[in-house]
Amino acid sequence: MDMMVILFSIGASFLLAVLLGPLFIPVLRRMKFGQQIRTDGPQSHLKKSGTPTMGGIIIMVALMIAFLKFSDKTNEFWVLLTASLGFGLVGFLDDYIKIVFKRSLGLTARQKLLGQLLFSIIVCALLYNMGHSTEVSIPGTGWGADLGWFYYPLVVIMMFAGSNSVNFTDGLDGLLAGTSAIAFGAFTIVALQTSSHESAVFSAAMVGAVLGFLVFNRHPAKVFMGDMGSLGIGGGIAAVAILTKTELLLIVIGGVFVLEMLSVILQVTSFKLRGKRIFKMSPIHHHFELIGWSEWKVVTVFWLVGLVFAVLGLLFVI
Repeated sequence: MDMMVILFSIGASFLLAVLLGPLFIPVLRRMKFGQQIRTDGPQSHLKKSGTPTMGGIIIMVALMIAFLKFSDKTNEFWVLLTASLGFGLVGFLDDYIKIVFKRSLGLTARQKLLGQLLFSIIVCALLYNMGHSTEVSIPGTGWGADLGWFYYPLVVIMMFAGSNSVNFTDGLDGLLAGTSAIAFGAFTIVALQTSSHESAVFSAAMVGAVLGFLVFNRHPAKVFMGDMGSLGIGGGIAAVAILTKTELLLIVIGGVFVLEMLSVILQVTSFKLRGKRIFKMSPIHHHFELIGWSEWKVVTVFWLVGLVFAVLGLLFVI
């Protein structure tokens, strides 16, 4: 594949995000699309109340313009488009309800679940129609197994886990933008190694889009991406792992997202079974804030951990 296409994808989406920021952020502010802050969270976050949210639209628009420009309109293109825009739409509805009704929770858990399930099923149908392999391999080994029809429940699980774990990670200024840029950077290399053109272009375009967004989302953030951004990113990264046939590698490259999700699961389980919390607060990035780390320290350490996971993941394919 022409590396210039990859570089142009990154550059174009980055430039678009940087240009779109000053256009969208004032609009979001005038429309009073401000973030509702959890009152049970770190007290330092209360000052962020009212910061424009739904900035995920900047990421999605920049991503899609670059992706449309540099991709071929193959079956893979439609899978990636459905996964990212579909889950992004669920996030948009969630954000919109939060803002309009001035509450910290948007869609109900059941509504969000049904929306994610709908687009996961569409992704499965697209994969089936394109004759996508149902074999799953263990990274770094020659072992694998053809799951047949059981592959599609795995796809649904990956879509749910990918989108929700990424969503949990979005809680500090620049945290998700940075960690997702690192993860998609790794998947750009994976896609190049596996000759998956659309996945490589998509991943590269996502790197540029989230880095462009980071210009406005770094501490102190001028805008938050909201669920539209986080769910769109999560759906996209799961789709890339599926299309590149590195399903299990997502656990490694997306290690930070996995840790964030596990911290929530462990916290809830422990409280229900024992009446005790394991962490001061979950997701785990809030735990480190509450033990005295500055927000910037938490973010940079998590970026570094994300980089380590990305490098470990690439060792399996390079």
